[in-house]
Amino acid sequence: MSVQEPSSKSSTTTLVPAISDAELEKLLNREASAFQRELEVERILKAFKLNPYDILDIDETATPEEIKRRYRQLSLFIHPDKTPHASAPEAFDLLKKAESELSDVAKRADLDAVIMEARILLLREFNPPLPASTPDSDPALKALGKQWKVMMRAKCKEMLIDEEVRRRKAIKMNLANEGLEARKKEEEITLRKRKAEEDKTWEDTREQRVDSWRSFANGKKKKKTKVQILG
Repeated sequence: MSVQEPSSKSSTTTLVPAISDAELEKLLNREASAFQRELEVERILKAFKLNPYDILDIDETATPEEIKRRYRQLSLFIHPDKTPHASAPEAFDLLKKAESELSDVAKRADLDAVIMEARILLLREFNPPLPASTPDSDPALKALGKQWKVMMRAKCKEMLIDEEVRRRKAIKMNLANEGLEARKKEEEITLRKRKAEEDKTWEDTREQRVDSWRSFANGKKKKKTKVQILG
């Protein structure tokens, strides 16, 4: 009795091309970079919109050159062409707006004035209160570490929101006043038109009134009776 050997099935093996360590590192770096870009987009979107320093993530003491350099770095890093994040265009626009506001001397001065006021108010809350001229290098402030910056940002946020509320109320009030003025002007125009129409009607009916008066006068003359003298 002959024993048959089991037939071996031919199997095909898919070979994965080998990847070098350098290529692997490059791939991982690319993935990490894409992830960091998306994180930066998220940070910008979550930043406090009324504070351009928050959006650019830069210190209030930055020079105009440092602000422009920071903007260029971030705008290139999260550019919509390089970042697949769906909200990258929105983050890019926020960056542009923040850089524009900080490049405007008057707008930056107004913002810095609010920040300075917030700092003074915080210094007054110390026990004993610290003078407005207290530098960040003061031991009392250095002891707080990063907490001092957190406190400053929170106070600035509170004050900027108050400023924005007042600004919007003023705009609303101006619009209401403009509406009132517009209504007054409309009423004046309506009155002038009505007066002009009345004057025109008066002129157009002048002949009719004259004829009516003549008819009335002639009628009175006809009704006059001759006075008889008795005697």
